[in-house]
Amino acid sequence: MGKKGAMQEIIFLVEEAAEGGLTARALGESIFTEGDTIEDLRVNVKDAVRCHFEEGSAPRVVRLHYVREELLSL
Repeated sequence: MGKKGAMQEIIFLVEEAAEGGLTARALGESIFTEGDTIEDLRVNVKDAVRCHFEEGSAPRVVRLHYVREELLSL
């Protein structure tokens, strides 16, 4: 079980950046990061979460939700 008051999960919305690479924005927290590849982004998200929360209060689970926009013409 987690510590009392500690967040159990944090969700990031991941999108392709217009200039290339990927961006990730946390829901409910002021955390934003980016990466050139998905591997880079994963490392940067973990680092950003560790830096944002005090020791012992970081969420146990980080969920990446990929948002992809596609335009279809009829």
